[in-house]
Amino acid sequence: MKKIVFPLLCILFSYVTFSQKPKSYVTNELIIKFKSNSNYNSKNVLRKQKFEHKFLDSLNEKLEVQTIKLTGNKKKGETYILKFKTKQNLEYLIKTYRATDQFEYVESNFIGHAGGKRGLIPIIPNDNYFSRQYGLYNDGTFSLSPAINDADIDMDLGWDIEQGNSNVIVTVLDSGAKLDHPEFNGRIWTNTNEVLNGIDDDNNGYIDDIRGWDFANNDNNVIDDHGHGTNVTGIIGANANNNIGYVGVDWNCKLMICKILDEDGSGYYSWWTDAIYYAVDNGAKVINMSVRGTGFSYSMQEAIDYAYSNGVTVVACMMNENNNVTYYPAGYNNTIAVGATNPNDERSSPFFWDGNSGSNYGSHIDVVTPGNFIYGLNYQSDTNYNSYWGGTSQVTPLVAGLSALILAQDSNNSPEGIRTIIRNTAEDQVAKSSEDVLGFDIYYGYDRVNAFQALSNILSVNTFNNLDKKILLSPNPIIAGSLLEISNLINGENVISFTTH
Repeated sequence: MKKIVFPLLCILFSYVTFSQKPKSYVTNELIIKFKSNSNYNSKNVLRKQKFEHKFLDSLNEKLEVQTIKLTGNKKKGETYILKFKTKQNLEYLIKTYRATDQFEYVESNFIGHAGGKRGLIPIIPNDNYFSRQYGLYNDGTFSLSPAINDADIDMDLGWDIEQGNSNVIVTVLDSGAKLDHPEFNGRIWTNTNEVLNGIDDDNNGYIDDIRGWDFANNDNNVIDDHGHGTNVTGIIGANANNNIGYVGVDWNCKLMICKILDEDGSGYYSWWTDAIYYAVDNGAKVINMSVRGTGFSYSMQEAIDYAYSNGVTVVACMMNENNNVTYYPAGYNNTIAVGATNPNDERSSPFFWDGNSGSNYGSHIDVVTPGNFIYGLNYQSDTNYNSYWGGTSQVTPLVAGLSALILAQDSNNSPEGIRTIIRNTAEDQVAKSSEDVLGFDIYYGYDRVNAFQALSNILSVNTFNNLDKKILLSPNPIIAGSLLEISNLINGENVISFTTH
C-alpha cells in the first residue's frame, strides 16, 4: 500500500456543488448518520457525550462539540446532532466529518420554509389580549409570574409557516363549548350528513348530531355547562386577527365538540370511549383529551388504538398531582402525553391554585409546554377575557393545535410521525435544572415543544446521497480509497491522509 498526503482543500471537493442552496440552517449544528455497520451504543453516547472512538472523540473535542443528541430513527441509534459551542464554517465541517469515512451522510440542520411564505418573520396577531398568551409568545414581561424571554413554543414564527386548514378536524372531548362565542365563528364542525328532524339520517347511531354529541346526557346539546371545555377549545382554535380576545394555535381547523364531562367536570370512561369512536368515524384527525382517570381500561385502550390505526392523533394531559402516578388516557402507548411548564421554563410545581399541585411526571411523558396562568375564553360571556386556568389540561390543546398545523402542512403525516416530529424538534434543557437533563427525562420528556422547528421542512438528504455516488464513481484512485486518519488535522494542519488499495 502507498500512503498519499494531500492538502485538505484540494481533494475532489470541487465536486460538492449544489444547484440549490438552503435558505437557512442552524449555524452551529450538524446532523451525522453512521454507516449501518457501525456499532455504537446510543445510551452510552448520550450519557457520556462521547462515541468512545478515539479519533472521533478527539476530533469533536478539537472542533468544540458542546452536545451530542440523538435524532432520526432513535430505535436504530445511528443519527445524531452535533452542537458546537459557536457559529461554525459548516462547509468545512461537513468536508471534515465526511472524510472520516464513518458516516452515511453529514449535513447541516436545515431550516425550511413553506413555499411563498416569509421565513423567520414573527406573525403577531391583532387580538386584543395576545400579549397575555405567553405560551405562544413570551417576551419576558408576563405579569402574573416570573418570566423569561422565549420561554414559549415559538408560535409567532410557526404561523409564518402554517396557519391551518379547514379540512383538518380537531375533536375536543371535554365539557362542551360555548358554540356561539365570536371566537368560534365559522369554526364549529357540522355534520353535513344529518338533518335536524328527529331522525338518524346518516345511520351513525346518533339522532340529529348536527354539531357533535353530548355523551354525558345522551343528546345533541354540546353547550358547555362547566367552563373547562370552552377554555380548552379556545386554546386550540380561537379565531385570529379579529381585534378581540385571544388567538388559538390553529386559525382555520374545524372544531368538533363532543361533551364527555357533566356539569361537575366528571365523566364515565364509556362516554369517553364512545366519543373517541364517534370522532374517528366522523372524520377527526386530532383528538384533544384534557381529562384523566386513574384506572387502566382495556376498552379505552382499544378506542385509543382504533384512533391510532385510523390515522388520528390523540393528545392527553399528564395531570396535576406533582407525582409519578400514571393517569389515563395519557398512560396509553398511542397517545401524546404532555406536561406543563411556567413562564420561566421551569416545571409547573406548583400551579397557582394549590401549593401541593404540580405537573405530573413519569416514563410515559412525551413533551411539555407552558401550562400555568393560561388566559382563555369564558363559557358564560362573549366579552369576559379576564379568567385564567392552570394545569396540564391547558398544555394538551397547544400540542393538539400544533398537530393540526402539521397535518395542514402535510395531510399524510401519521400519528407516530406527528409525535416523532414534535419530540425531535423540542428544545432540550430549557429549564437548566436538575430535573431537565440532556435528552429524555421523566419530568420534561423530550422537553419544551417548539412549533417553529416542528413546522420547518427539513431538506432532503438526497443531495448528499448523490454526492456519495459521485465520489464512488470518481476516476481519482485517491478518492476511491479508504481514509485512515486525519491526525494532522487534529494537530492543526489542513491535511488528509488516504491509503490506496
